[in-house]
Amino acid sequence: MSRAIFDSVSLKCSKLTTRAYSTSFSLGINCLKKELQGPIYSIYGFVRFADEIVDTFHNHDKATLLQRFKEDTHRALEERISLNPILNAYQETAIKYNFERELTDQFLKSMEMDLHFKTYDQKEIEEYILGSAEVVGLMCLRVFCEGDEAQYQKLKPPAMKLGSAFQKINFLRDLNADFNGMGRNYFPGIDLTRFDEESKRKIEADIAEDFHAAYLGIKELPRTARFGVYVAYLYYLALFEKIRNTPSHVVLQNRIRVRNRHKLSILAYSFVKHQLNMI
Repeated sequence: MSRAIFDSVSLKCSKLTTRAYSTSFSLGINCLKKELQGPIYSIYGFVRFADEIVDTFHNHDKATLLQRFKEDTHRALEERISLNPILNAYQETAIKYNFERELTDQFLKSMEMDLHFKTYDQKEIEEYILGSAEVVGLMCLRVFCEGDEAQYQKLKPPAMKLGSAFQKINFLRDLNADFNGMGRNYFPGIDLTRFDEESKRKIEADIAEDFHAAYLGIKELPRTARFGVYVAYLYYLALFEKIRNTPSHVVLQNRIRVRNRHKLSILAYSFVKHQLNMI
């Protein structure tokens, strides 16, 4: 027997992980061309497992677990197999789509930063967002471009901006858990003990700029990927608008969410625009 069954099981683990942790990303992935869905599931599974180590495994030695995960990742990429199904699925995608090794390493470096940093200065947060979000956007872009290097290079800046926008919105959405729960502050120059409307508007203006640049890139994506990315973009835009319309003290104390029925309406709206080639 070939290892095709094992590889298939590995990919199913990544898909299960994505669906368990994020209905919004699952929705977007399902709108991609079928051949692109598996690779994106594998990327999400990889980044989710690393993120879980630093964010939720509080009763364990996070540094040791992350170091082991890092070593296992490098071994998987070198040997082209791993008995960790999440890493096995990821290495297959990384090799097939020619991910630069620095994409993986930069991501893991950002995960390490969360073990040691509580308050980030401007230089540190730029490096953190580069690894935790922007390079993930580049991994996905490698898949979407399917070997078209010129297209990849052209769309790199907006792909990074989209990753940055998503991450900054996550920071706002998760203020309560990050700051009140773990003492983290991802906003340089912002005193979260005095988080007010002025501080919130300053952060939102920065995110709005990222969103604008990202949308210009989405319009240029291959049609096979455009619909799925647009769905994720509109979901995060809806979350962003909901946060913008929520008072700062509420954002600091509660996790803001978009209801599932709203997500479904976003899906329907996106589908119509996609079908009419109006994205």
